[in-house]
Amino acid sequence: MPLQLLICLFAGALIAPSLAPLNIPFLALIPPAALYLCSQRRSPKQAAWLGWLFGLGFFGTGVSWVFVSISEHSATPLPVAIAITALFVMGLATLFALQNYLWLKCFGARLLPLSFIGIWVIFEWLRSWFLTGFPWLYLGNTALGTPIQNLLPVGGVWLASFAFLVLAICLAEFLKTRKILPILIFPLPLIGSYLLPPSWTTEQGKPLDVAIVQPNISQSIKWLPEHRNEILAGYEQLTKGHLDTTLMLWPETAIPALFRNAAKPLANLLNDLDRNHVTLISGMPSVVSDTQHPKGYRAHNSLAVLTTGSGIYHKQRLVPFGEYIPMETYLRGTIDFFNLPMSSFSLPVGKQPLLKVGEYTLAPAICYEIAYPELVRSSAQNADFILTVSNDTWFGDSIAPAQHLQIAQVRALENGRWVIRGTNNGISAVIDHHGEIVDKLPQFEAAVLRTQAQARAGQTPFQTYGSLPILILAGLLTIFSLGSRKTPAENPYPSFG
Repeated sequence: MPLQLLICLFAGALIAPSLAPLNIPFLALIPPAALYLCSQRRSPKQAAWLGWLFGLGFFGTGVSWVFVSISEHSATPLPVAIAITALFVMGLATLFALQNYLWLKCFGARLLPLSFIGIWVIFEWLRSWFLTGFPWLYLGNTALGTPIQNLLPVGGVWLASFAFLVLAICLAEFLKTRKILPILIFPLPLIGSYLLPPSWTTEQGKPLDVAIVQPNISQSIKWLPEHRNEILAGYEQLTKGHLDTTLMLWPETAIPALFRNAAKPLANLLNDLDRNHVTLISGMPSVVSDTQHPKGYRAHNSLAVLTTGSGIYHKQRLVPFGEYIPMETYLRGTIDFFNLPMSSFSLPVGKQPLLKVGEYTLAPAICYEIAYPELVRSSAQNADFILTVSNDTWFGDSIAPAQHLQIAQVRALENGRWVIRGTNNGISAVIDHHGEIVDKLPQFEAAVLRTQAQARAGQTPFQTYGSLPILILAGLLTIFSLGSRKTPAENPYPSFG
């Protein structure tokens, strides 16, 4: 048993190099295959421990960047920052413990390969909404640059995860049984991917001229009032040389104050943009009066059209502790981490609108929201582009910005839409409907990305049907496994190790 525990711990850790920035997708086959093999003929309790150790490696490497946001951007003592990060990782790891426990408890020896695949996909989907969701580190995100990426517009990231699981379990079965059937099944997801059409949407209209401003503002001064005019002047300096574009994009909370406090310093620039028919879209905090709210108002993390048009979008998926404090009455003020700037945002009321740039509509997503497959799908169905802004300064030079960009590429493929992405310090980029990066800016540089983006019309199968088909398939696999008449004595899989 100790050997299996170590194998699961290190196998889970391989999820990080399989994703951006290293992008070694074949490594994504090892984590599920190792967990599957190590859990053979284990009791449910033993399987839970194996799953938990696997989860520690999985999230400990994959979301190690959480430590950066805690330790570098607050005065939280190092031991406390380490403890908070460890608790976060251990909490997430319990999902794999529960997943593995239920797999062995409910299915035992019954058609283990099918039930393992089905319950893994269901738990990935569960992570997209449980406790507001943590839709990160999906196996399907590793599909970029492989034939499996053709499945993304058909069934989304969870269908791609399903395909990787089939490949992984086929390899595991061959290693255990040396039978030919797993090898015969192995190429089927690859063959199916090759047979799919290269595109599900069509070009619409002329390309949109885009200028993405990446200001590279330090998080340490961003919210200090004495630096506000300096920050706004920096945006003006970067912007005024690009008045011949159609869309000017500033990143998340680019305006570090309510608009009424920034309108005067920006007045001349906004007039110039209006005169030149340039649409400026910027991130900014906003306040909406709400007598039903305990505070009498709602503060929002917003994305607003400031020139040549109108429209404002309020963020619908807030980051716990970063944008709001759970149990605020008890936690606020205990340590500096619970006093981060702009950590009192509220959820909006009602459906959020698309944004307009001339004749085009844009589906907005602020920062973390781009990671939610169903949220982006629902807004992008009737949009020409997907627009996302972020402030990944929180994560320094960790792997988070590269992972975040990779997730945006997956959303582009799922929805058959170009993605326009603006960030504070990188990675700002434009992504086409194939998930390919058309152009981008280097990290940690103040610059403007001038490029074009092409509108697309039509819907992908994923946009039409969402995650329902793959969830039905995963559910059928588990139900079929429960219906198997095999008993533990008939289990064909010897213990691993």
